[in-house]
Amino acid sequence: MFSQSPGLFAEPEALKPLAERMRPRSLDEVVGQARVVGEDKPLRRALEAGRVHSMILWGPPGCGKTTLALLVARYADADFRAISAVMSGLPDVRKALAEAEGNFAQGRRTVLFVDEVHRFNKAQQDAFLPYIERGVILFVGATTENPSFELNSALLSRCRVHVLDAVNVDAIVAALRRALDDSERGLGELGLDVDDATLKLIASAADGDVRRALTLLEIASELADGGRIDQATLEQVLADRTRRFDKSGEQFYDQISALHKSVRSSDPDAAVYWLTRMLDGGCDPLYLARRLTRMAVEDVGLAEPRAWRMALDAWDTFERLGSPEGELGLAQLAIWLAVAPKSNAAYMAYNRAKAVVKEMGTLEVPMHLRNAPTKMMKNLGYGTGYQYDHDAEGGIALDQQCLPDELVGTVFYDPVDRGLELKLREKLTTLRAARAEARKK
Repeated sequence: MFSQSPGLFAEPEALKPLAERMRPRSLDEVVGQARVVGEDKPLRRALEAGRVHSMILWGPPGCGKTTLALLVARYADADFRAISAVMSGLPDVRKALAEAEGNFAQGRRTVLFVDEVHRFNKAQQDAFLPYIERGVILFVGATTENPSFELNSALLSRCRVHVLDAVNVDAIVAALRRALDDSERGLGELGLDVDDATLKLIASAADGDVRRALTLLEIASELADGGRIDQATLEQVLADRTRRFDKSGEQFYDQISALHKSVRSSDPDAAVYWLTRMLDGGCDPLYLARRLTRMAVEDVGLAEPRAWRMALDAWDTFERLGSPEGELGLAQLAIWLAVAPKSNAAYMAYNRAKAVVKEMGTLEVPMHLRNAPTKMMKNLGYGTGYQYDHDAEGGIALDQQCLPDELVGTVFYDPVDRGLELKLREKLTTLRAARAEARKK
């Protein structure tokens, strides 16, 4: 029904990995993407009617982006041509487009699938635009990164973005069971004995990736003793598995955002979970130490000043102990920051002061606050009228003005009524009222 670019020899089906052999041949076989291609969904209706549009498929690894691109070509009765932005350059793009142009001249459509399209630069992405506009190609780009950040607006305006989800455990189990029962493409002829609990463990270990789950099942089938995949077999197969984590991509920023917001929301369970997820995925612990220190300063602030010192101590502890012992210090810090009282009052005070400095420019220092190290400066009035607070009643010269004239009475720091700042608020409220009264006199 559709053709791929011919190779010198056809690949023997038996030599293909299980994940490739079990690739869905129809929309009914696609698992875990009911929101996009389920019954009566717009994309499914369009495909089944042959009304195919250019699109961007955005989702994590193993969620079915390549499969869906193949099905687009199948349902559109079009040739399928695939290139990878990792392996291909502009000459490969031009060659693929020339082939599509030839098909177009003969009245045949081409689905051009570009895997990891976000890795192409702007010039390479722009090369597709006239061909999409003229209908020479049905463009299908696959990306694991947010298209809003990684793809140029011209390409996005010509494509519809479809967001695919990580496949849930139950859907992956269904895919594994299908592979075990299928004697033509799967492992049905082996008669393997695998219970649902074991399949669920494999599905969980795959971390939302159907391709990975099928690969794990295939490895387990080769290690199975007497046709049974048991706990001992799984221990061999699942050793040293890793979770999805991209040290420079969107998942990285999503997870550090989740950690920061969990601390801010005073949820220690979520905070230690996201910290552990990032450490497990290979994030630099010193990066996490720095970010946790920022949380201590920005979100805990003066409501609990000890958090700042504890953050620096945890950072120092990791540098002294290294991994894995030092990671416990970071975990304790994340928990402490989460349960500590929160205040961003100092952070907001600094931002307000920055805004005023930018708006008001260089305001003069009041004469009585100026330094007067020379006789000439004293004669000019520098330092005249300054009151030494330690000599004043109560240790504060209430009528002494410290802000420039234009800013007298301005409040930058507004303590919250939590933690230590509750006491600071009470003190400042009394002090500011006394200063206002002194200014009137």
